Amino acid sequence: MSQSKETNELRKLPMMPIRDMVIFPFMMTPFVVGRESSVRALEEALTGDRKIFLATQHDASVDEPQPQDIYSVGTIGNIVQSVKMPDGNIKVLVEGVERAEVTSLVDTDGFFVATVRVHPSSIEITKALESQMQHIATLFEQYLKLQQSLNFETVASSIRMDDPARLADTIAANLQLPIEEKQKILDLFDPAARLNHIAGVLEVEIEKLNMDRSIQSRVKRQMERAQKEYYLNEKIKAIQKELGRGEKGEFEDLKKKIETCGMPKDVLEKALQELKKLEAMPPMSAESTVSRNYLDWLVAVPWKKKSKEIRSLQHAEKVLNTDHYGLEKIKERILEFLAVRQLVKNPKGSILCFVGPPGVGKTSLGMSIAKATGRKFIRMSLGGVRDEAEIRGHRRTYIGALPGQIIQSMKRAGTKNPVFVLDEIDKMASDFRGDPASALLEVLDPEQNASFQDHYLDVEYDLSQVLFVATANVLHTIPAALQDRMEILRLHGYTEDEKVEIAKQYLIKKQREACGLTEKNIVFRDGAIQEIIRSYTREAGVRNLEREIGNICRKVARRVVNDGSKHKDEITTASLQDLAGVAKFRSSQVHEHNEIGLVTGLAWTEVGGSILSTEVQVLDGKGKLTLTGQLGDVMQESAQAALSYIRSRAHHLGLARDFDRNVDIHVHVPEGAIPKDGPSAGITMATALASALTRIPVRRDVAMTGEITLRGTVLPIGGLKEKLLAAHRAGVFEAILPEENQKDLADLPENLKSAMKLHFVTTMDEVLKIALAGPLPEIAEDAPGVLAGVNAPRSPETVRQ
Repeated sequence: MSQSKETNELRKLPMMPIRDMVIFPFMMTPFVVGRESSVRALEEALTGDRKIFLATQHDASVDEPQPQDIYSVGTIGNIVQSVKMPDGNIKVLVEGVERAEVTSLVDTDGFFVATVRVHPSSIEITKALESQMQHIATLFEQYLKLQQSLNFETVASSIRMDDPARLADTIAANLQLPIEEKQKILDLFDPAARLNHIAGVLEVEIEKLNMDRSIQSRVKRQMERAQKEYYLNEKIKAIQKELGRGEKGEFEDLKKKIETCGMPKDVLEKALQELKKLEAMPPMSAESTVSRNYLDWLVAVPWKKKSKEIRSLQHAEKVLNTDHYGLEKIKERILEFLAVRQLVKNPKGSILCFVGPPGVGKTSLGMSIAKATGRKFIRMSLGGVRDEAEIRGHRRTYIGALPGQIIQSMKRAGTKNPVFVLDEIDKMASDFRGDPASALLEVLDPEQNASFQDHYLDVEYDLSQVLFVATANVLHTIPAALQDRMEILRLHGYTEDEKVEIAKQYLIKKQREACGLTEKNIVFRDGAIQEIIRSYTREAGVRNLEREIGNICRKVARRVVNDGSKHKDEITTASLQDLAGVAKFRSSQVHEHNEIGLVTGLAWTEVGGSILSTEVQVLDGKGKLTLTGQLGDVMQESAQAALSYIRSRAHHLGLARDFDRNVDIHVHVPEGAIPKDGPSAGITMATALASALTRIPVRRDVAMTGEITLRGTVLPIGGLKEKLLAAHRAGVFEAILPEENQKDLADLPENLKSAMKLHFVTTMDEVLKIALAGPLPEIAEDAPGVLAGVNAPRSPETVRQ
């Protein structure tokens, strides 16, 4: 069975642009004609065979459309009826006959005449097509049942299953789609293509309608539930009133909690006043929820509950020694604090601040303090906090307001005297939302924190019995006012011996248990631990050391699984590379030979100390000084001061007084991607300049640090312990230091002092005598000549010893 239309003729018909609708074949459509050009086209059609071409405008707001404003595919319609209305408009009833495509459009006597082509269409009705038509008819019935605005009986009766083209056009005409979507369907001349497109559109529309119905049903149920709850609440109220039990039993329970939780008198009065307001509010109102949450927070915060404190110094000392190796000064300060608490009945809370590189045990010290004193432990990370409300909370006027993290943490602790660790206090920031560091001024001031006021609670809360412990990597990012409120305790990096002991006593055991191993499966020899520290880590703390030990334990765990529980690995220096891979660092960072113009300096960084080499090269030129390696302003000034000192001592160094006029000097500090600054590299750069100009090599086994003045005086520097630890890690055991730093030796561990040979100097002349590998030339008092070889190329004999 097949259907066909073999017409491919061109026909000229009056054309009427229509707005806000698409007319399909087989569709009976009434509309009103009012535009003069449309009226003329209609009259022309009525005088002829009553056929008119109807095409939709792109934009309905255009009153006088041009050919480019009209879709090219439209419908040839038959005018069934036309009635002139009193206002001059004409009401028309048109039946769509067939779709056609405009080939040309001409404006004739005030209206458009369209030349249209009716495309031939033929389709064979197969079983597959019949099945598809049946599927589309079923989808359309579902659509009609879900779409409330269409009459199911009327539309369903117009569907004819014997004509695929008519079925597609009838369904398309009744779908509630945008004009653009309907026009896409009209543009399809092939009935099979139209049916496929309509099937997809119907599936999407049915899914949308089902979703809308589900949402409406859910909203209706919620409204019904709310009304039901309101009705039942009101009924319960009336029943309780009849029984003489007051408003609600829960208000009595809440009042009892308020009276027994130990609030101060002024807070208690405010809470009871808020409770009275809550009782008078409708239970379903938003204000009642806010008020109830507020009262819940007031009751939940600990007002009088305290942890029973352990005041035994012996117990505290045992806990601290068990949890941490070394850190003697820190342990002493904690024990002093506990001793004072035994002698003073109500001491003010101390605020300690542990400052040191990552991985030295700052946060875990706070946990040990809590364990030693029997207090609860809470931790608040301040890294990245930039909103003052994180500390003080939001006022209750805001939707979803909550107390700040201080009050929330106190609620979690459940006692009013916990150990409260403020982690990464140096990483806070500030922006338009406020400065959290300023909000912490009140929290960390023992004179003020007894009356801390959170914005949400809006009452005074006593923080004076809290032991606050702050941690930081650096101090310069912490505001001076905040530093002034804390006792700064510095944690320096660990020595190699300390790291070995920490690994043996803590890290190996921890990682072995984490990997499910026992002492029968894995054993670390001391030499292997030392090799891991020297060749696989380069840090002040022990985090990377723990990570490397964990890496080895995981590899051994795999062997245990493969070979059985009796497998055992003994980790030695020889077997280390097989388990840990290729060494990441050289065990020593010092140079292999004494070299001219190359000096080993010492630097302080945020993660501990480090070795910092300085290179100087002398070139032919006109006295230009070049500084590279991302040096800061202070470091550049140190280089200039060092050069001025060398120039002032040119005669004593065997240099011509005007030597700098004939040479260019390039000072470079390697690792150029890392910014560097500070004055402590002054003697390092002066030594490198003296070596490069006199052609005397610098000893490779000596490191140095110190600030230099124009007169060659060596001034003290900071971070001595970190710098010497870095030298020790790098395999340098001799250092030149300012005389005024000799007092800082008290902070150094004994094993470090015994391992290092330290030279304390006051002038640059002393530095050069120690650092240079050879003696300075003896120059007669009247010998102004430049030392031979300043501009000469290096020879291996002068570079190496």
